[in-house]
Amino acid sequence: MEPVLEMKQILKIYPNGVMASNGVDFSVSPGEIHALVGENGAGKTTLMKILFGIEQPTGGTISINGKIVKIHSVAEALQLGLGMVQQHFMLVPSMTVAENIVLGSEPVKGILLDQAEAVRVTKELCEKYSFDIDVRARVEDLPVGDKQKVEILKVLFRKAKVLILDEPTAVLTPQETEELFKQLLILKEQGHTIVFISHKLREVQELCDRVTIIRKAKTVGVYNMADISIDKISEYMIGQEVATAVNTTPPSPGEVRLNASHLTYITENNKKAVDDVCFSLRSGVIVGIVGVEGNGQKELVDMLTGTIAPSSGTIEISGTNIAGKGIRQIRELSVAYIPQERMETGVAQDCSITENIASYIYQHRDYRLGPLLRWRKLAKTAKKMISDYQIKAKSEETAVRMLSGGNIQKVVVAREFMDDPELIIAEQPTRGIDVGAASLIHNKLLDLRDNGAAVLLVSSDLSEVMSLSDSIIVLYGGRICAWFPDTDTLQESDLGLYMLGVQSMSEEEIRRCFHA
Repeated sequence: MEPVLEMKQILKIYPNGVMASNGVDFSVSPGEIHALVGENGAGKTTLMKILFGIEQPTGGTISINGKIVKIHSVAEALQLGLGMVQQHFMLVPSMTVAENIVLGSEPVKGILLDQAEAVRVTKELCEKYSFDIDVRARVEDLPVGDKQKVEILKVLFRKAKVLILDEPTAVLTPQETEELFKQLLILKEQGHTIVFISHKLREVQELCDRVTIIRKAKTVGVYNMADISIDKISEYMIGQEVATAVNTTPPSPGEVRLNASHLTYITENNKKAVDDVCFSLRSGVIVGIVGVEGNGQKELVDMLTGTIAPSSGTIEISGTNIAGKGIRQIRELSVAYIPQERMETGVAQDCSITENIASYIYQHRDYRLGPLLRWRKLAKTAKKMISDYQIKAKSEETAVRMLSGGNIQKVVVAREFMDDPELIIAEQPTRGIDVGAASLIHNKLLDLRDNGAAVLLVSSDLSEVMSLSDSIIVLYGGRICAWFPDTDTLQESDLGLYMLGVQSMSEEEIRRCFHA
């Protein structure tokens, strides 16, 4: 069978000499769901940018339905029947579903949008592909799973036959993921071809027909999913065996490191983003916090780290009330923070690895000589961090923006963990990074927990939360709707029901956990 999409010997060398793609081959058959996997920096993103005309290849060819093509822009890619659903939603929240779907190709009546026609064509589209969604609803009022549907409908409206999905389940509950997979199988049955890019290898194994593995800008191989295990995929991605299972020991709870009492945060729109949240965290314990995005996790973390002040309630770290304290003063209480947005708030992209690590320790007496910084000693520390955390970089003077996402995250983690913090707030610590980098970070978190650190793990990756956490709190509507003090018998599907608001524990059950 002739491939619907074929990329042969794709070469991409950037002006600075970086070889992002070194003869990569990628071929997809009609009507299949094909996984594309590789560690961060392996070349997946570069390949997709070339396919979509965002980047031009240095060498190689692209064929669509057997015909060699040159793709110079996104518009040309769309005309060729290619559609891509980005990891981060590209929707206009204040507009309706129908308006978002037809945006850029709107039916008009005179000079105005023909609302009735927009609703009609989008309803027909939903019926054709079995998408159950209110096309008149505003996107800002939709749950995350429905927003994902809108993104897929956008590319289907533009008659895409090949759909490329980049980390489509990153923020979905198990129930939403299951529904998405059903809809992707319907698309497959109707003749669509799907490229599925994900770091969640269990999902890749469950959904996909074949997998292409890329490592260090080269194609390692193409395999039928029925013939390869998750462990083998991981090994081929990284180049060595990777322990995907997490080995944990029973916790040894110590003194209270974090105590949040009746925390409430009211937004400028007078909405309670966090509503009367109470919990405590002891040393030697990992507490996981889960919830569908937009249910108060971000605001809770911002309050705990001093970015915003609570509207009411108190926060104590190791017995110290942090009211009125700045971010530096909070960090001086032996607090480490891994932020969700590593590129925006985790690193200074144009600065070197040494400079990024120095941003945390530059005030330490060991690294100063009067008013001057001891750069040689800082560089020596950076070199050790690069070795300890297996950061792939030419040297400690490499600008962070030149690193892959997984290696940037390792720089953040290395900096935050270097002083053996007593309290760690880890927000989406492994989002969008490969299995090797994630495994290293997981083991570092467990080592610190076993050495007495208290860890608050905020993550949308339920398998990560369940494998690492000693207890789990679920947020819904800004409130704690469930608290599981023991995760041994807990199932991801159970968590999903609480995250969606289908189930909720009584206030008495939650209160017992708080006072335990």
